[in-house]
Amino acid sequence: MNHDIQHGVKGLIFDLDGTLADTMPYHYEGWKKACLKFGADMDTAFLRKHTGSPGWIIAAEVINKCKLNGSVTTDQIIYEKFNEFSKLQHLVKPIEPVTDIVKKYYGKLPMAIGTGGHRDAVERTLEITNLRKYFDIIITADDVYNFKPHPETFLRCAELMKINPGSIEVFEDSDLGIKAAINAGMIATDVRPWYDSDW
Repeated sequence: MNHDIQHGVKGLIFDLDGTLADTMPYHYEGWKKACLKFGADMDTAFLRKHTGSPGWIIAAEVINKCKLNGSVTTDQIIYEKFNEFSKLQHLVKPIEPVTDIVKKYYGKLPMAIGTGGHRDAVERTLEITNLRKYFDIIITADDVYNFKPHPETFLRCAELMKINPGSIEVFEDSDLGIKAAINAGMIATDVRPWYDSDW
């Protein structure tokens, strides 16, 4: 992918899961197996709708949807999901059309990661995909109070990058993430047409 950033862009922000790293098939498997343990179901349409949200929000939605109130906690579902995902995480590959942009502009423009993932999983994915060295600024769900489509994740990145939000291009793979970028006053680029997803 030979993507040239738009004129006037002074910084780049990347989502992680489904944008820089092809994690979503493994997140889906993790959620599916965790939900089955508690008599709940998870389908791809449900997860796609909530892609970009932190785990506890997805777990709460599962409890709501499957009427599991009182029989299981969000923490229990998240614990099982994290365990299942961790077993598969070593299989994660970088999404090259997007990581090519990182490599192209590394050292030329400030770059950050703004993700709804949790810090531990995010750091491990970056190590597995050999992308950690490209990013000094990483904002996760553990660093903000409001989650996508709220702009806080991306605005925190902009603040640390010391760049006006209007001069930042955001690369995203979810509807919630695209809305968050627009809500932050940034340029939103949807990477989903750039690659084939397996989930």
